[in-house]
Amino acid sequence: MIRHEDVYQIGTIVKTHALKGEVVLNFTDDIFDTSDTDYLIVEVDGILVPFFIEEYRFRNGSSALMKFDSIHSADQAQPIIGCDVYIEKTKVAERGEEDITLNYFVGFAVQTPSGETVGRITDVDDNTENWLFVVETEQGSEVLIPAHEEFINSIDHDARILTMDLPVGLLDL
Repeated sequence: MIRHEDVYQIGTIVKTHALKGEVVLNFTDDIFDTSDTDYLIVEVDGILVPFFIEEYRFRNGSSALMKFDSIHSADQAQPIIGCDVYIEKTKVAERGEEDITLNYFVGFAVQTPSGETVGRITDVDDNTENWLFVVETEQGSEVLIPAHEEFINSIDHDARILTMDLPVGLLDL
């Protein structure tokens, strides 16, 4: 059984393409380019299911047309439209700290140096000059935290925890 802690999200299937079962995969990270895998994992109704890649071709820097070997028509592809796509962490080439993009941190918990949990990163807002982590707090509200290197104390890749030393009052805004 594939577990969420063993995979890394790379994108979402957004629509079908043509009639032979191809789908459009929008990437949230460029990690697929450096991976060595012959299958992707699609989360279907909360279950992580492997789909073997028959062929793919990039449309642009952020999407690809993907053909899975078990899907042969647009109707067969319909159930996976809107589903998140993952890659096994073991299939990802080792990245140095300098190679990590901010989207890598989506799903990480944010905590303070004292161990207090702030929430979980749900998105990265890149619409402003200073990029922001969108963090959903345990109370269900949303906080924006500057995704700036000087606030990051440590990164626990295995536990998916980002420890950040945040300015006083930032979480009260």
